[in-house]
Amino acid sequence: MKQIHLRVDDILYQQINLYSEVSEQSVQDCVREAVANYITEKNKRQDQGIQPKFTFIDLFAGIGGMRLAYEQAGGKCVYSSEWNKYSQQTYYANFGEMPEGDITKVDEKDIPDHDVLVAGFPCQPFSIAGVSKKNSLGRKTGFEDKTQGTLFFDVCRILKEKRPKAFMLENVKNLKSHDKGQTFKIILESLNELNYKVFYAILDGQYYAPQHRERIVIVGFDMCRYEDDINFDFDIKPRIPKPIMRDILETKVDDKYTLSDKLWMYLQNYAAKHKASGNGFGYGIAPLDGVSRTISARYHKDGSEILIAQDGKNPRRLTPRECARLQGFPETFVIPVSDTQAYMQFGNSVVVPLMASVAELVIKTINALEKADKLTIKKVI
Repeated sequence: MKQIHLRVDDILYQQINLYSEVSEQSVQDCVREAVANYITEKNKRQDQGIQPKFTFIDLFAGIGGMRLAYEQAGGKCVYSSEWNKYSQQTYYANFGEMPEGDITKVDEKDIPDHDVLVAGFPCQPFSIAGVSKKNSLGRKTGFEDKTQGTLFFDVCRILKEKRPKAFMLENVKNLKSHDKGQTFKIILESLNELNYKVFYAILDGQYYAPQHRERIVIVGFDMCRYEDDINFDFDIKPRIPKPIMRDILETKVDDKYTLSDKLWMYLQNYAAKHKASGNGFGYGIAPLDGVSRTISARYHKDGSEILIAQDGKNPRRLTPRECARLQGFPETFVIPVSDTQAYMQFGNSVVVPLMASVAELVIKTINALEKADKLTIKKVI
């Protein structure tokens, strides 16, 4: 992190201070955001002459794993949103674009038109009390009644306003069983009410990166545009040979990643205690010729879910670069934040090559539907 000193006139200083109070950010963060947004807009103007195969928006963008996937499929991102300032920092370092902040405060009419909406939205509880009451009275309910107050509502209102050709949503595997299945039921009903034909599957990232990571992926296609005759299959092709842990490890690793005697003893005692109780909780030594457990945002705490054995030493954590590789990020991906933030960011991200494979299938389906539409129009003429 570098420091610079700026001189501004009194009026501009007052405006920055006012914005600092309203946005509840430090003056430093406000100035950083303003400069980044200026450069972002300048870069967008320079790219206006480039014609992409398709356009997409990146909601709940994190550090841009889904963006990488859709860029690999030939797309151009025309809008991004991410509220976490550290994730914004990583996103900007890699894409030269500062994501807009809180999506709940963004007017859907201001979002650019796009072909595909991409979102890794957080899972929140859905209240069904109001819906149940309306059902008992014989009244119809829409997605707004069901999803208001959740971040999924923001996905719905953007879909309703912008009508992209398709969408792709990603979430944790347990979304399907959350709240005894009610959450997922409401999600599917809401997307269907918006006239999108929906397909979903639970996919495991271990066939693309050496990590057992199951996630639910939901895709949908606009029936107002393509009618109901839409077919989609999650026919992804695993990488051959299958990636293993040994593939992602660095040859020279700083000693700071080796667990202290105190922490290593604690993890062993903790594991022994739960094993005696019949639970499977505890640390995990990753097999070098196999796949690891799922990395999570809590990895920064002790690294216990994925440890690397060392000869004559305590096990060690993965380095941030190894975490990036574990999620399939390219070697050129810049990590501008602290190790703690990097662990949280990669733990919250996606297996990029898996998502890229799904992205290719989504675009392939859109192209086939577009081609079928043109043939139908031609026959009518």
